[in-house]
Order: sequence, then C-alpha cells, then structure tokens
Amino acid sequence: MRVLLIEDEDAVALALIDALSRRGLVVDRASTSDEAEAYLRVIDYTAVLLDLGLPDDDGIALLVRMRARGDTRPVLVLTARGSVGARILGLNEGADEYMVKPFDVDELHARLLAILRRRDGYAGKALRCGALDFSVESRVAYVGERALTLSVRETQLLELLLRRSGKVVPKRVAEDQLFGLGDNLGSNAIEVYVHRLRKRLEEAATATRIETVRGVGYMIVATA
Repeated sequence: MRVLLIEDEDAVALALIDALSRRGLVVDRASTSDEAEAYLRVIDYTAVLLDLGLPDDDGIALLVRMRARGDTRPVLVLTARGSVGARILGLNEGADEYMVKPFDVDELHARLLAILRRRDGYAGKALRCGALDFSVESRVAYVGERALTLSVRETQLLELLLRRSGKVVPKRVAEDQLFGLGDNLGSNAIEVYVHRLRKRLEEAATATRIETVRGVGYMIVATA
C-alpha cells in the first residue's frame, strides 16, 4: 500500500513516515500543495493523508480540486482544526475521514484499512489463497500453523498479490506500490522480490504459487 502524506512540519512528517512504514506502508511525502499536485498526477496512490495548514494553500482547497477533477482516492484529513464546523466542512468537501492532532497512529492505520474495505472490497483481518493465510493486523503469513519468514518488501509484495488474488498485478503497479520516491529502483527490482517470494512459498511446501503473465505482470493462484 503506497500513500501520499501531505504535511509541511518536518517532525510530524518524519514520525508518521517511520510509524506507518513499520506497519507495512510505503509513504511519500509532499510538504506543499504544489508538490502534492505533481505527485498525484503521476503516481497511483492507494490513499492520501492530508494536513490542512499548508504553506502555499489551504488543504481544503486541494481536496476540493481533487474531487472536482474526479479523483476518488481515499483522503484522510489530519489536522489541528478540531471544531465541529471544521470537521463538517472537511467531510462535506470530500474527506473520507477527519482526525484531529494529536492522534494515535494505530487508530489512523485502522481507519485507513476500514476505508479501503468499504470502498474497494479489501479483506478484513485475513487474506487467503489456498493454504496460505496472511494476517493484515500482524502482517505475518502462515501455511497451516507455520509462520513464514519474509522481509518487509516480500511481505508488501505478498499482500499486494493476495489483495488481487486471481487477477494479474501489472509490474508497473507493483513498482508503484512497493517503492517510494526516495528508493533507488533497479530495472529488475520487482523480478528479484518475486523470485525471493516464490522461493519462500516453495520452501513452505504450499500449493500456492506466483505465476508470471509475460509482458504484463504477476498473479498469485492456488493450485490445489
């Protein structure tokens, strides 16, 4: 899951990026409205975390522009504006959630997952393909009662494939969702992680496998 954090305060942004990254999210940061607009035009973010007090614009104005051009990506407003009127305005202008600072990161993560379940049919606490189970909360994959040892990137790739189980995940989509703007992405980075994840599944002796759809991307399937 790749999200855009629009936040101008460095300390707040760095703390959120660290906390959300530890929960398996890929987080890009924009510190101004103009920077955010540039990222939103070219990157397929799963969701947007929006601070309202931006140095070059009001966050509500950015939200209004997003919705006016038909951008339906989930937007969670994160702000110090806690009055009832401010909350109503944010929700009426298109925010999916409105959280007042300071907030608990676990609650933010839970609200984000809840939005995705409602809007896009995302699964709840577990994703499954054949004998392979993935806990969304603990971010651990199991074959039976055996937990698989996966790296952060392998876990992110597995979750992405499982969320689209039975459908092809294009290589470009996988690159967009697994790597942030600061990552040094090699031309075969996705192939490397697919190879590693396949090896983990083979070692676990599960019939679940990752198929390559040549020239398009990858798909996870259960063969038994």
